[in-house]
Amino acid sequence: MDGPSAGLPLPTSELVGEEPVRNEIWACLMQEEVRKIGVWGMGGVGKTTIMKHIHNGLLKQQRFERVIWVTISKEFNVMKVQDKIASALESKEYLDKEEDKLRRAAILSEMLKNAGKHVLILDDVWDKVSLGEVGIPEPSGSNGCKLVLTTRLEHVCKYMGCKVIKVKPLSEEEALILFLNKVGPNIVQSPTIMPTLKLVVKECAGLPLTIVVVAGTMKGEDNPLIWKNALGELKERTGKVEGVEAEVIERLKFSFDHLKDEKVKYCFLHCALYPEDFEVEKDELIECWIDEGFIDDMGTRQEMKDKGHVILKKLGDNCLLENITNVFGQPRVKMHDAVRDMALSITSMNSRYIVQAGLQLKELPKRGQWSPDIEKVSLMHNSITEFPADVLPTKCQLLTTLLLQENPIKKIPYSFFINMPCLCVLNLSYTEIESLPNSISELKNLTTLLLCCCFQLRDIPCLSMLQELKKLDLYRTKIEEVPEGMDMLIKLRYLDLSVRTLKEIPAGLLPKLVHLQHLGFDKQISLKAEEMEPLKKLECFTGRFEDINEFNKFISSLQQSKKNLIKYHLLVGSYLIKYHLLVGSSFMPTARDKTVTIEGVQNCEGELIMHPNEIQGLNIVECDYLRNLVDGNSSFKNVIDLRVRFCEGIECVVSLSSFASSSAHPFQSLEMLDLQHLPKLSAIIMNDAGIGSATTSTLAPSATFSHLKEITIVNCSSMKTLLPHWLLPNLQNLEDIHVGACSQLVEILGAATLEVEEKESDALIKFLLPKLRELTFSELPNLKSICSRSGVMVCDSLQIIRITRCDKLKRIPPFVPLVGNGQPFAYAPPSLTIASWKEWWEWLEWDDHPNFKNVLRFNPFGG
Repeated sequence: MDGPSAGLPLPTSELVGEEPVRNEIWACLMQEEVRKIGVWGMGGVGKTTIMKHIHNGLLKQQRFERVIWVTISKEFNVMKVQDKIASALESKEYLDKEEDKLRRAAILSEMLKNAGKHVLILDDVWDKVSLGEVGIPEPSGSNGCKLVLTTRLEHVCKYMGCKVIKVKPLSEEEALILFLNKVGPNIVQSPTIMPTLKLVVKECAGLPLTIVVVAGTMKGEDNPLIWKNALGELKERTGKVEGVEAEVIERLKFSFDHLKDEKVKYCFLHCALYPEDFEVEKDELIECWIDEGFIDDMGTRQEMKDKGHVILKKLGDNCLLENITNVFGQPRVKMHDAVRDMALSITSMNSRYIVQAGLQLKELPKRGQWSPDIEKVSLMHNSITEFPADVLPTKCQLLTTLLLQENPIKKIPYSFFINMPCLCVLNLSYTEIESLPNSISELKNLTTLLLCCCFQLRDIPCLSMLQELKKLDLYRTKIEEVPEGMDMLIKLRYLDLSVRTLKEIPAGLLPKLVHLQHLGFDKQISLKAEEMEPLKKLECFTGRFEDINEFNKFISSLQQSKKNLIKYHLLVGSYLIKYHLLVGSSFMPTARDKTVTIEGVQNCEGELIMHPNEIQGLNIVECDYLRNLVDGNSSFKNVIDLRVRFCEGIECVVSLSSFASSSAHPFQSLEMLDLQHLPKLSAIIMNDAGIGSATTSTLAPSATFSHLKEITIVNCSSMKTLLPHWLLPNLQNLEDIHVGACSQLVEILGAATLEVEEKESDALIKFLLPKLRELTFSELPNLKSICSRSGVMVCDSLQIIRITRCDKLKRIPPFVPLVGNGQPFAYAPPSLTIASWKEWWEWLEWDDHPNFKNVLRFNPFGG
């Protein structure tokens, strides 16, 4: 199917005892006459889990062209829902340009109509939803679409005209099975504990959420007295409150109260400061815990982060946080909305928290809500633009944390901060402020000031009095000079000055900040090694050294002190503004923690560039002096990503003649190879016998390129053969090949060695690439073959071949498995599709294998 895929599977937990209601929902989805389904039940009963399983089942069945999942939450926002649906359709950019709700609804309606027959799942609906206002076409027999919503409220289902399906609590037997699955096998086998355990399960009232949370708390506990105490505690809790929802909260509090470390409790409660259903990156959350002081100051920042991950695991094991992974593979956590309700009930008991995050607020809470004993305030992700004088808080003597990020705040009055003497953490990231009030300078207890991505911020007052400051984040602000008084901030651990408008770093500033663990600059700032040398505690560093000698001195000082940076993005050479304007600023990848970019170095004058031993990413741009990348002293054994572009002199990536020792394996960890605009590149790897031939003594070392997964070659006009036959044994992990605009390229997989051609001219040559999934060829005017005429490709994993403007390519090689005696027959991997222009397909020649065309699937461009 062209366009977006049907959808991505959602992470799920196991279903126990919920098959009947799952089957009922599934049957309704399969019935033509049922258009809208309302799934309701109390919080924690498993509605979302059931629907995630159904979502994934629909993807597998492929009865519907799209399955769209959108989480609504308590605070319903039409535009936010529209954005979520458009994002699921991979078409959000069409809505970003439009602000009018009606026009947005019309655009979204067309998107959904064009998406074909689909199921739209709206999870966690708290009130009636006007489908027309959002832009959701009414499900009907003509469009074949379905709407499913989950809610705690039965009347919402009825109002929306849904087929109503209730999710009931688990039976005692089902609840026991789920509890035993979570609590661990050693408990299951204990006859003295089992009677009490069954009573504990009964107190969980059949709610899967409560069951897994309580089981997580009791996991591994083999003392019968502790089990009896837990039973009594659960009974006492539920006996003190009235109402089903209140009882759920009390049962969940049991797990919170059994967290033995007070600081772990604070870490958990901090998660409730985020909006409902918010997904937080794990590293970001741990940074917040460090900022708040919940993680004790340790020898290194990495040790503190490791401690944070231990806490995350503890909270995950207790089922107080859910581990998830977003579409980019980033590990995140979120709170179940019932667990968040529990956390907020704890923070509201003493009225020391104000949590109004993601509620679409347009102004600050009223003056009366800012009580003198308030400690933490979270107003993040709202629509607050200004602070009127009549709502400014009175004295907040105990306020330590103020979170205002993701608000369109344009101005903050001077008087706002004067009544916050104990403020430690202030987050104004992603706001629209142009200047900070001078009263910021008087926050003598401030330890964390976050101004990340305040794209309009130009003026910052003197910071000399903020001598407790440990973290200052000015990433992507618009300041032109380092703030006055920064040389007094000797306690700084974290400083991000990745600011494109910053003109210079004052000489002598960095040597005063000897406690820095994290330091970041943008590429236009040029650094000196002597300024960096005193920073002995540095762990994460992003910066540029224009002079190769300065860069080498920096690397040498690291090696002499035996200090290894844990994460770095280092640039050596000139910052090529024209180049970055041409291809964008995303060239230096952030996916790898340890990356070096060599840019604009035209003449090394015999001086080798030193590299950290553990480098993972290597980028080379406009370095014309290079002929190849590897010599006998530098094998880049840990490099995973390699990008080389606009280098006039590069002839090959690896020259084997440079290696006197057979034990050298250059690029043995490499997974991604990207070569673009290299006019003299004639081979990826060149041996001492020449490009197109090899003997047993000149083959590439066995580990070289052995982990390579992806090759991209663009605009390399001297290449005639992409991959010689003798190199293929090294490429058994290769998955994707992308080649474009290589004017002289004749073949992709080179002919066999001269020895084979001379002695076995009639022999069948097998090109074995077992993991190859994708081939893309474009603008290759001289390409005549993918492999030699006497060859077949053995690559059962191949899924798609895309071919554009390769007019001399008249033959597609057969793809055969190694079966029986290894003889070929007309075969193609069952998932293989050829995508190209219809005219090219009709011109192909099939003389050697006339039946082969019949087993290939062809997908014409535009068809």
